Amino acid sequence: MGGNSPCASCKLLRRRCAKDCIFAPYFPSDDPHKFAIVHKELPIQERCDAVSSLVYEANARVRDPVYGCVGAISYLQNQVSQLQMQLAVAQTEILCIQMQQEPALPTQQIDPDEKSLLLHSNFNNLPQYLNFASSSNVIQDPLKRESLWT
Repeated sequence: MGGNSPCASCKLLRRRCAKDCIFAPYFPSDDPHKFAIVHKELPIQERCDAVSSLVYEANARVRDPVYGCVGAISYLQNQVSQLQMQLAVAQTEILCIQMQQEPALPTQQIDPDEKSLLLHSNFNNLPQYLNFASSSNVIQDPLKRESLWT
């Protein structure tokens, strides 16, 4: 509470503003529009989500004081990216296996030496591209098992 003037929250709600009012630092008496927006414009059915969001963000900030929620979001985005890469590798492997199992088309005549050269030149380098998908490269994070809501 600044001086004798009640904070914007207490003023709008027509309450007596105590010296230790928790809203006073965030809703000063000289800026009543701030609290009015929060109080009037945020529908009652969305207030629970707003509080849950504040709790989530506060817990994330406690666990990671530097990055908070951004750190958790970044971790999840990296995990999605790695899983997409692993999926692409698996799809490539499936395609390679299917191509090896398909009989050669009768209209396409390839010299056996050329066929061998094509197969070996394309697939010899494949393992080096597939090694990044090993489970040792997947990020293990202790936050993964803990809920940020509690």
